[in-house]
Amino acid sequence: MRFGIFDHMEFRNESLDGLFEERLDMLQMADEGGFWCYHKAEHHFVRLDAAPSSNVFLAAASQRTSRIRLGSLVYLLPFYEPIRLIEEICMLDHLSGGRLEVGVGKGISPAEHRLWGHDPERARDRFEEVFSILRSGLTSGELTHEGEFYRFTDVLLPHRPKQQPHPGFWYPGNIDYAGRHRLNTITGGPTQRVAQAVQAYRALLEASEHDWNPGVAKPVIGVTRHLLVAPTDAQAQARASAAYRAYNQNLAYLFNKYKVPFAGPAGDPSFGGDAELAMKLDALVVGSPQTVRRHVEQVRDTTGIDYFVGAFAWGDLTHDEVRESMGLFIDHVMPGM
Repeated sequence: MRFGIFDHMEFRNESLDGLFEERLDMLQMADEGGFWCYHKAEHHFVRLDAAPSSNVFLAAASQRTSRIRLGSLVYLLPFYEPIRLIEEICMLDHLSGGRLEVGVGKGISPAEHRLWGHDPERARDRFEEVFSILRSGLTSGELTHEGEFYRFTDVLLPHRPKQQPHPGFWYPGNIDYAGRHRLNTITGGPTQRVAQAVQAYRALLEASEHDWNPGVAKPVIGVTRHLLVAPTDAQAQARASAAYRAYNQNLAYLFNKYKVPFAGPAGDPSFGGDAELAMKLDALVVGSPQTVRRHVEQVRDTTGIDYFVGAFAWGDLTHDEVRESMGLFIDHVMPGM
């Protein structure tokens, strides 16, 4: 199996520069420990994300690592000027030595769209138009586009990505869209549901309508979990409840402030901060290295998936706790998988 990291980079009590340095230290540890990719989320106007400009942080990370791949999960495309994003993606791909992965999405928070001055009902339309421009601009030295939100005529684009024709695209959380367009994806939820998603995704790939990842020989589907590994199950469980409540407060802040419900059948992905419920539904996995390894083996054997993505730094977990958790995972969970 390959292993990855998902990260919101929540604010904590230390200074912002201290938080950035700690996260870069975590990435150096992941780089040396054999993780395949670091996936950075994007959120605005909320303590869930201390690095809402993924490109700025990933540029720094590219200079502190040498092997681990780096990417967005996701760029919230409705909030981007597309030509600037094309230029920055090309720059990052070269700065990282061709290690960039590009996740895209429209965003799950209606309040974020309104605070940007956008109508959340038009988020899908904005997303589709910017994604279309992104695909065209990364594969052509000149851009002409006539759309509802953007118009360009014979715009020169001298920047080209290092990876050809472009870095791999990811679209998480929607198996149907990802499969039909041959995009890499990440899914979550109970293990049996993940198994169903994997089967559906692979069937969609066989009959895909479009190939938006021509440089990717075999699109990837990964599974994500929040993780806390400690020397014993009791130690991990004792710490998880408070940390998960803090994670929920950061994640749900805008939804609660503006009284906006979470969309979709799954609702709040942090389950109101209920760690026991999150563990029951496989969103949160806590315990000793042996307990966590058993879960990873079960996911692998039940779903046939070969990419496992863990969130190690979440809620109010300290940097020392994150390093201990990740170290135990590297030393006792990853080997032989």
